[in-house]
Amino acid sequence: MLLLLRITGLLLCLGIGASLILWMLTGQSHYRVWAWNLFRVGVAAVFIILALFALERILV
Repeated sequence: MLLLLRITGLLLCLGIGASLILWMLTGQSHYRVWAWNLFRVGVAAVFIILALFALERILV
């Protein structure tokens, strides 16, 4: 499970970085919007995962 989380986090970071680089190179704002949406999804996923880890600690 942790390997899957690390791979997902790496892909999110690469996607955000690539979107920001494309935005800087082309100046098209939809790349910036795409990076912002990826960032929000990543933050939401982190909160969900941390909540699941906390729930696991409480139940054990």
